[in-house]
Amino acid sequence: MRNALGLMLASVVAAVVIAAGGWFYYSARADQGAPKTVAARAADQLPAQAKLAARDDVETTATIAAKPTAAAPAPGPAPAMPMQPKQACANPNALGVSRVVEIDTTGGPGFGFEHFKQFDFLTDKEVVLTFDDGPWPVNTPAVLKALADECTKGLFFSVGKHATYHPEILKQVLAQGHTVGTHTWSHVNLNSKKLTEQQVMDEVEKGFSAVRFALGTNPAPFFRFPQLQHNPAIVSYFGTRNVAMFSTDIDSFDFRKGATPEKIVETVMTRLDKLGKGIILMHDFQKHTGEAMPALLARLKTGGYKVVQMKAKATLQTLPEYDEALMKDMKVPTAGTNTRPISSVVQTVSQ
Repeated sequence: MRNALGLMLASVVAAVVIAAGGWFYYSARADQGAPKTVAARAADQLPAQAKLAARDDVETTATIAAKPTAAAPAPGPAPAMPMQPKQACANPNALGVSRVVEIDTTGGPGFGFEHFKQFDFLTDKEVVLTFDDGPWPVNTPAVLKALADECTKGLFFSVGKHATYHPEILKQVLAQGHTVGTHTWSHVNLNSKKLTEQQVMDEVEKGFSAVRFALGTNPAPFFRFPQLQHNPAIVSYFGTRNVAMFSTDIDSFDFRKGATPEKIVETVMTRLDKLGKGIILMHDFQKHTGEAMPALLARLKTGGYKVVQMKAKATLQTLPEYDEALMKDMKVPTAGTNTRPISSVVQTVSQ
């Protein structure tokens, strides 16, 4: 009897131990398998060397500020939107870009000593490559290829009407890292007595809207007057619109009858060797300019010249009434979100 009670008691104790062990085992497995929820942490700051690698590997300076010294404060935090890493240059002996200057266009500053003499930001042997009147088939791509082969950059002043004809070419200009400004809607002389004040204003603002439409984003607030004819009223107006104006230091005269690639190169280099530096005016609308570019870039490199790229601190804000008028003239529906960049509408999710 006593033995039977002992056996029963031992069985009960064993059952309790087994049940408790099983509960502990499965509880532990469940805890291990469940995902842990933790608070998200801020992204780690890039080390200084990594930040530098993510930017263009050229010096970026202000318009007229001196180069930073050893006592200069440390750079601020990285921008909110990460910059695309610079693609490696396939040409080890490329002309490249020596430095990038960022322009604060507040108040409408002017550049190019032919008309504006306030901001002398280029040092000896520095040039800025500028191109007017594009985009245009064959000619603009030829210029882009020559620049790409030398891993260098330019500043393009686009005619609004041409931008609406060939938006895919202008997008290519921007995609390759060049700066895009504007050059009126239809390239008329803004000092012409045949134009009313309203027509002059329309030429300027419609040109802004057309280039924005073609790019799918805001262009730089950089403007060059057709034929370098500076309308005094528009000069004052640009001060209120914070648009920088561009003249030139060296005219290639590539638009003249009888211009050849050889003449274009000699015209530019003769003037440049005399001045020692400057903003060079060319036209990607002209066939001979594209043909001249490889030889011109080679001469610049041989002569020890360096290319400076000009970028704007802020983008140009177009006026809604001109955006709407352009859409209406082009018979583009305005009810949708046609001004959004394609990257915000279409994204590859699987490939």
